[in-house]
Amino acid sequence: MSSPSLVTVDDSLNLTALLRDRAAANPSAPFAEIKDEAGAWSPVSLGGFESRVRAVAKGLIAQGVAAGDRVGIMGDTSLEWSVMDFAVLAAGGVSVPIYPSSSPKQCSWIVEDAGLAIIAAQTEEQRAMLAGLEASLAVIALTPEGLDEVAAAGSGVTDEDLDARTADVVLDDLASIIYTSGTTGRPKGAMLTHGNLVVHCANIERDPGFGAFVQGETRVLLFLPLAHVFARLAMVLALSSGAVIGYTPNHKTLAADLASFRPTWIPLVPRVLETIYNRADAAQTGIKKKIFRWSAWVARKVSQAEETGGHGIVLKLQYAIANALVLKKIRHLLGGQLGYVLAGGAKLTPQIGHFFRGLGVTVMQGYGLTETTAAHMGTPSKGQNMGTVGHPIAGGEVALAEDGEILTRGVNLFAGYWNAPEATAAVMRDGWFATGDLGEIVDGSLTITGRKKEILVLSSGKNIQPAVLEDSIRSHPAIQDSVVVGDGRHFVSAVVALDPVLLPAWLKSHELPDMTLEEASVHERVRELVGRAIAAANEHVSRAEAIREFRILPREFSEAREELTASLKVRRAQVMEHFSDVIESIYSRKDGGGPSASAA
Repeated sequence: MSSPSLVTVDDSLNLTALLRDRAAANPSAPFAEIKDEAGAWSPVSLGGFESRVRAVAKGLIAQGVAAGDRVGIMGDTSLEWSVMDFAVLAAGGVSVPIYPSSSPKQCSWIVEDAGLAIIAAQTEEQRAMLAGLEASLAVIALTPEGLDEVAAAGSGVTDEDLDARTADVVLDDLASIIYTSGTTGRPKGAMLTHGNLVVHCANIERDPGFGAFVQGETRVLLFLPLAHVFARLAMVLALSSGAVIGYTPNHKTLAADLASFRPTWIPLVPRVLETIYNRADAAQTGIKKKIFRWSAWVARKVSQAEETGGHGIVLKLQYAIANALVLKKIRHLLGGQLGYVLAGGAKLTPQIGHFFRGLGVTVMQGYGLTETTAAHMGTPSKGQNMGTVGHPIAGGEVALAEDGEILTRGVNLFAGYWNAPEATAAVMRDGWFATGDLGEIVDGSLTITGRKKEILVLSSGKNIQPAVLEDSIRSHPAIQDSVVVGDGRHFVSAVVALDPVLLPAWLKSHELPDMTLEEASVHERVRELVGRAIAAANEHVSRAEAIREFRILPREFSEAREELTASLKVRRAQVMEHFSDVIESIYSRKDGGGPSASAA
């Protein structure tokens, strides 16, 4: 499947030029709105934003940032994050986002691999951790006051000096390196060019199947981490299309911010939609819960009818009642004018998608990776087939290899992995990028059917590499092996198998009585000690990737049961099938699961 590019973009329209041109055309137009301490939103103009970007860029030049230098950015979604991102680009540099939850080991690897000499970090804790990684690493505060200090240092840098930094930058030049999970356990730096973002956004705007949500006066609420390529694309798309950005650094205020900012579109991961629905359902009791669930059923039926031939008179009447009783109240809680949701990063449950579409919110499910500059394809605003990820956005192509692996290419395809030509060659096939995902194309729409790689994707969209955790756990003397779980779930867990041969000696060394595997699996002292191995494994990953709950299994993994290969490698699917009841017990806790005391 292919969708030809609909735009021709001047080669000099890099991201800095895009901001400059937008600000010059209408400097008083709003770029964003930010909240004060009282929760009121105040505007930031395009002209004001660009002036701030230029001042900080001059400060970076004064601090030694040269053309092509990589600069790290670590912090929550905020106006300051955007200022720093565009300032790095304006100084001729390359921005390197770092998740605020990243562990010291992950940060150390990115600093080393990307060759960072300077990082902007939001919190004192982050800055202290980064400062301890490398003595020569300059760490600045990603705060209004911190950026003021950077800008003050650039008072001697002229406009001509600054403009010269990007005078020769073209679309194929590197703009950002975004580190993503790799099969080796170490993150790989995906190189995105100015063109990947600028041309991709221009095609999204002009694609008749996808661009409706950015037409006219629009507002987008950003709460996903800007270190994630999905949020980053949304930020550039907002600038390109003229949408007003609302920044929500803390997801805990999302409900209030939806109501007060009143977005017209929002990028999110499916877990957010699930949470909104589940909280609405949980808030009801007695007859109100029955009314809510009936109304939700009606909303889903209305959505399904759009794919099967229209609404009958009975369904229309039912919808009018459901809308009066429940649905309009939910729309009000979402701000009252939310028309589009861009869902990506994980699989969207069709039932949730149908509910929101029946509510009046068009849910556009997308598919893409960091390497494809976020969404490569998606379900269009009209004629959707819920449960699929639609077809390519303008400028993109998709094909299936003989084994069903999804292959992509297009204007949004990355320039390769930083410092990793072999890793780049491993995923490129005659110009096509091999995604590692499996799919099938039916009636012109792609459906994701599985993953070749064993990367888990939480319902939040966070990618997890289980090998890092499993390798660490396996080193414990009493543990045979483990399987890390979390695909489609809202947190990471693990099931652990003890080693029947080594267990007796290990028990004795800890002054514990001899016991069977089944007895050991429920012994509190054993659980406490195994919990230390879990905690040690968690030190290798960020908090979002850490194991929050685990279970010790009552028996070992067995080759006879096809849980192990002949070379004693774990067969993940078989283990999860055989111990599905144990896994479900982890996620069925009334409190939704949480950190185990011994694993925290």
